[in-house]
Amino acid sequence: MRAALVTGAAGGIGAAVVERLESEGWGVHGVDLADADLSTRAGNRAVVSAAIDRFGRLDAIVANAGFQHVSPVEEFTEDRFEALVALLLTSPFLLAKYGWEALAASGDGRFVAIASAHGLVASPFKSGYVAAKHGVVGLVKALALEGAEHGILVTAVCPGYVRTPLVEAQVRDQARAHGVSTERARDEIILAPHAVKRLLEPAEVAATVAFLLGEGGRAFTGVAVTMDLGWTAR
Repeated sequence: MRAALVTGAAGGIGAAVVERLESEGWGVHGVDLADADLSTRAGNRAVVSAAIDRFGRLDAIVANAGFQHVSPVEEFTEDRFEALVALLLTSPFLLAKYGWEALAASGDGRFVAIASAHGLVASPFKSGYVAAKHGVVGLVKALALEGAEHGILVTAVCPGYVRTPLVEAQVRDQARAHGVSTERARDEIILAPHAVKRLLEPAEVAATVAFLLGEGGRAFTGVAVTMDLGWTAR
């Protein structure tokens, strides 16, 4: 049985990834905030160690944990910026660092970072998130080059807006702020960058992750796998 560590597993994309991998026979160690503080070195080391202790091996890491903060740069607090970088960028680095030996020992190790279309393009008022996600795409490229000789494949998944509690809260906030229905806020504001005006589903992202961790994903490393319904085609 192949074993995976998935962070941010309590809901949204992470929960969908856990469900999909378990349905395909993986052993999955899913963790979230209740399990460890992934903004710290100790927290990242602990979850990697727990996964290896549980399964005796580690074949894949899916770095998914994250959050969003929206604010003009002059009001963007230093603490929020540093927290975003810690969880969205430093945590994937630490997970890779602490899990590298086990991934190499797997003989077919995979590391997938859930980035975002915001790892490729930018939006205003999201400087921390955009900076961290751009950093993740760069991190993936560097790790892929280092991992090649060890049989470790490293990719980033860059979805557009996904139907998660985080995004649905943004829709409601935008509806209130603009005095429009949630449907209009979703289609005309949140989904404005999408060529196809719909939210992605967590299961769609999970399916892409499962593909990258499977036989079909063996040709992918050092790349951002984009699933953004036409966002970055503009």
